[in-house]
Formats: sequence, C-alpha cells, structure tokens
Amino acid sequence: MRILIIDDAPEMLRAFRDILEAHGCEVHAAENGEEGLARYAETKPDVVLMDILMPKLDGISATKKILDIDPFAKIIVISAVGKSGLDNECLLAGAKKFIIKPFKIKDLLSSIDSLVAQ
Repeated sequence: MRILIIDDAPEMLRAFRDILEAHGCEVHAAENGEEGLARYAETKPDVVLMDILMPKLDGISATKKILDIDPFAKIIVISAVGKSGLDNECLLAGAKKFIIKPFKIKDLLSSIDSLVAQ
C-alpha cells in the first residue's frame, strides 16, 4: 500500500513514516501542499494523510486540488487544530475522514484500511 504524507512538521513526517513502514506500507512524504500535489502525481498513492495548516498551500486547498486531478483520491485529514466546523469543512472539500491529533495508532491504521477496502 502506498501512502503519501503531507505535513510541514518534520517530527510528524518521521513518526508517520515509522508507524506506516512498520506496517508494510510504502511511504512518500511532502512538506507542504504544493509539494504534495507534485508527489501525488508522481506516486499515485492509495491514501493521503493531510495536515491542514501548512505553508504555500493549506490542506483544504491541497485536498481540493488533488481531487481535481483524481476524483477518486482517498484523503484523511489529520490535524491538531480542533476548530469548530473544521472537520465539516474538510469533509466538504472532499476528504474521506478527519482525525484529530493526538490519535491512537490503531485508529489511524483502521481508517486507512477501511478506505483502501472501499
């Protein structure tokens, strides 16, 4: 399974990479939304893990642009920002799931598996 992580925090990229590679995933990473768009086109991932607050292109805009490229993209937004209505805004933009940090690893893996199975 190919996973693309789009997050501007290097420690989150490392943590996601460690977790996902330990579960047999091929992991690709991008540090902002613009880079994420380019990496999406290169890697054609099964699932994207998307942060919201990033430089150059925020997660909601990046989600919309990825879905313009591939309407079947499976995007999970993972954010520490718990602003009221943000989850709904992300889902309206086309994300399939919204997870608030901190999260349980088993919940993340379960969300990824359920999306891939669809």
